Amino acid sequence: MTYVIAQPCVDVQDKACVDECPVDCIYEGPRKMYIQPDECVDCGACEPVCPVEAIFFEDAVPTEWAGYRTADREIFAAVGSPAGASGVEPFAADHPVVEREPVSEPH
Repeated sequence: MTYVIAQPCVDVQDKACVDECPVDCIYEGPRKMYIQPDECVDCGACEPVCPVEAIFFEDAVPTEWAGYRTADREIFAAVGSPAGASGVEPFAADHPVVEREPVSEPH
């Protein structure tokens, strides 16, 4: 089991989670941050600092955001494990579940 970032992060991308992550496993997409599940050590440091409460254990994601349970895992299916987000450019595209979300105005 690993942590995932759900719908409240879409169009927010505060990045407080990135600053707290001791293993650099949180990557940036155009509209949402993503946790690389094979790099995440399940420490939970990211969860309490998220200002929009978007981070959950994958089996604890609220039902209304069920599509996000696998979005983080699936986005990495093509890129694998880059071994650290700080050396990687933001993704060119988001997972389809994110792309289907209406665009929110910046906060």
